Amino acid sequence: MTVTLQDLRLADPRLSRFEPMRRIICFDDFDRGYCGWTQLVGNYEHTLDSMTPSYAAHTHPQLATVSHWDAGTHGGVDGTYALKIATRPKRGIRSTAIKRLTFRQAGPIRLEFYFTFKPEATELRLSETDVRSVGFLYDLQTGHEQDGLRVMPHIRFLNAEDGRHIQRWQYKDETTPLRAIGTEGKTATHDHLAPFGWKDIPGGEQKLCYNEIPTKINWHYMRFDFDLAAMRMIEMQCNDRRYDLAGIPSIVIPAMRNLWCMLNLVFFAEAETDKRVFLYIDSVCLSGEF
Repeated sequence: MTVTLQDLRLADPRLSRFEPMRRIICFDDFDRGYCGWTQLVGNYEHTLDSMTPSYAAHTHPQLATVSHWDAGTHGGVDGTYALKIATRPKRGIRSTAIKRLTFRQAGPIRLEFYFTFKPEATELRLSETDVRSVGFLYDLQTGHEQDGLRVMPHIRFLNAEDGRHIQRWQYKDETTPLRAIGTEGKTATHDHLAPFGWKDIPGGEQKLCYNEIPTKINWHYMRFDFDLAAMRMIEMQCNDRRYDLAGIPSIVIPAMRNLWCMLNLVFFAEAETDKRVFLYIDSVCLSGEF
């Protein structure tokens, strides 16, 4: 009997729920800890007061058992812990989690993960419009100074806005102007997650499972394919829906002086009301075709 690489992955319950490309770059099961995910801290120089206020509002992700007041501990898809990205209790505020990597070959890559989201259960009502959005992005930079670019594909699920349940996938291709930080000419910043410039993905309406009381959750599967060589989006899948992203642009700005071959992954959540909202990530698989 010939055993293939696919056979070995299908035999592993942790990996068989993913469809990775040939080489797994990282597999993050949060029952093993943070796996390199941390707080997205805004740039600063000499003083923390130089940080952009929206970045200063970010909190550190937590390892959570997804506990609720009425039912106790929910746990993850197949274990105890998930990564929890929690906002502060203020309308329009966001929080993030980031994993900082670099790439060794520019080629196709695939991000897969299981996620769910809820507002903090402070009321005995469904609260399905208290989460504004949840999303993810890559923060990338090419590997050579000649014609160097920083490329940032952004995807979010706009769950609600102004009290309306929207449920639509969106992308973003613009950011704020670069702002110098400090006096040494080494640090700059821009607020690429600023609340403007989001555009609808064609055919991007999708009804996600959002259970009947404020403490119930259901996990969703997400896959996002990107080509590092061409620096363009290819396709994404959420549960049973596939979206062609080949013509969808990313944020593109000039390369930074010290970020060559950067491959950062970011998750984020935004609050629609003055209530904390939580984005939970159960496990993450990043793979590549090289």
